[in-house]
Amino acid sequence: MCYTTGIVRGYAPRRQAPQVYGVARQLYPREVAHGKDNYPDRQRPAGPGPYSQAVQSGGLIFVSGQGPFDPRTGAVIGSTIQEQTAQCLRNITAILHAAGSSLDHAVSATFLLADPTDFAGMNEEWSRWFPTDPPARQGARHPLAGQGPRISIALVAAAGT
Repeated sequence: MCYTTGIVRGYAPRRQAPQVYGVARQLYPREVAHGKDNYPDRQRPAGPGPYSQAVQSGGLIFVSGQGPFDPRTGAVIGSTIQEQTAQCLRNITAILHAAGSSLDHAVSATFLLADPTDFAGMNEEWSRWFPTDPPARQGARHPLAGQGPRISIALVAAAGT
């Protein structure tokens, strides 16, 4: 290290945006929305760990995976996959509403199912919430399958206009 310049020999600070697959990556400032800081009435479910329920960046809102939990008690809502899917989407709706957006602006979703045989029931409820122009989506088996929640849904939506 050169003590006069503070530069490590052979290393020069990068002056251009980093390249991702040959394309300059857009760098956006990040705005984090924490439910308990902004909404003490707890209309949004509180997270069990150190993560943001939603992050807004570059015109998009990234909603962390939401389970079928009651926002006030933390209890699992519903016993069927349809009821639990509806509760996940109600929780996501509340988070998007607080961020000034809605499910109408959803562009992508990821769902995790505890039991792959629940796919048909989840799909049935999904089509009620997204009758036309549904978002792109992908799914997988939840690695922590067991008692309680049968589904978790994460969603990306465009910021409201």
